Amino acid sequence: MREQAAVTIQARVGTDAFIRSAGQSPAARHEWLKSIPHLLAVFIAVLVSPSLLSASDCIAIHEAGQHIGETKCVTGKVLKVKVGAKGVHFLDFCEDQMSCPFTVVVFAHDLKDVGDIRRLVGRTIEVRGSVKAYDGRPEIILRRIGQIEGGAAMIPPLPKNYDVENRGHFSAGRVYPSKKPTKTKAKPNATATYSDDVEGNDPQ
Repeated sequence: MREQAAVTIQARVGTDAFIRSAGQSPAARHEWLKSIPHLLAVFIAVLVSPSLLSASDCIAIHEAGQHIGETKCVTGKVLKVKVGAKGVHFLDFCEDQMSCPFTVVVFAHDLKDVGDIRRLVGRTIEVRGSVKAYDGRPEIILRRIGQIEGGAAMIPPLPKNYDVENRGHFSAGRVYPSKKPTKTKAKPNATATYSDDVEGNDPQ
């Protein structure tokens, strides 16, 4: 028993010496071990929700004017999608577009890389890009779906029969191009006869 006790004491002394050599007391080591589950929980949460890291650097639409020339993430709720000349699409974040402090522009040739942006209406989005000023209003040009946080899950591909040039008119299954009245030229009647007789004049 005395020999076993001596071995136990020597082992404990050796362990304590190792802990002290590492610069930690037994109490400090115990507290550090207790904190491991909490650290693991935080690490897992960050891995599962990477958006928590990116959401903090997004700014509201009314702050976009303070960051002209910078690459920023701007967040806001899309109220409507408007189509302008040559199929240019606008994401409006205000009821009155003209007084809105920010807009997102999608050119017609970029729609194939972005998708059916009409599905964004009513959603709060985070769009990242270079903030530019056009006619005194800040805007971000949306060129690819990756500029929108989680955009791949929110925006389906553009329908094949979506007419981007005709102001975005779309009908499921069919496209109806604008019809213009056609003018037809009158063709001479092959059976018609021509006469030199004129009413009121006697033939010579």
